[in-house]
Amino acid sequence: MKRSTIFSGKVASPLRLADTVSDAIAAALLEGSIAPGEALPPEGEIAREFGVSRPIAREALRQLTSAGLVSTQQGKVARAKALSGEPMDKIYGYAVRSSIKSLQEANEMRRVMEVGVAKLGASRRDPDGLAMMRNALADLDASVGQPAEFTEADIRFHLGMAMATGNSMIRIQIEGLRSIQRQVSEIFSNRSKRTEADWRRTVERHAAILQAIEAGDVSQAENKIIAHYEAADIASIEVAQDGQRVQQ
Repeated sequence: MKRSTIFSGKVASPLRLADTVSDAIAAALLEGSIAPGEALPPEGEIAREFGVSRPIAREALRQLTSAGLVSTQQGKVARAKALSGEPMDKIYGYAVRSSIKSLQEANEMRRVMEVGVAKLGASRRDPDGLAMMRNALADLDASVGQPAEFTEADIRFHLGMAMATGNSMIRIQIEGLRSIQRQVSEIFSNRSKRTEADWRRTVERHAAILQAIEAGDVSQAENKIIAHYEAADIASIEVAQDGQRVQQ
């Protein structure tokens, strides 16, 4: 049985053939013509449909794999993947370093993004996002004094805030920041001035953010997330002081 054509794009120029093929396949994936987990046509079939060589089809699949849209394994068919922040997460994981400058830059970037996220979350209040935030807050409270568990709960809280916006692109962007958030949270949690009272204040700041978003109070959501990042700036200075003592 002959398989029907599923890709809408056709190669119009011999230039950058692999890019043209990967763009057309990506469009089919994002439009839902191929569902996450579904097998793509074999490499040879892709080559025939686009009128290109097998190496070009192979390069197009490699590009899609690097972009996180396709999973490939030696000897197995390529399969579609759900769109996520995984590729960005890997890049940021390589980029972030445990220095005062990188910590401050990471906090600055997240603050710029999450102020808007908190405001939109308060405006839309997607139920799934709010539920994730509530569960993560409970886990934060239960994991005070346990850096690894606290960090994972913190990551889920901020992802829930993104989900509260109901915007899948925002969710993907916040997923892409997990490496930064994980490293920053772990460093902050292990600094010498991290007392139980400090842990509790962190939980309280998260609770205040959730309360504002649940109430649909856009202005308060903005104020509470800004206050959260101001506290992170103070923690960055304490981390720097710890580093200076180590160097001495």
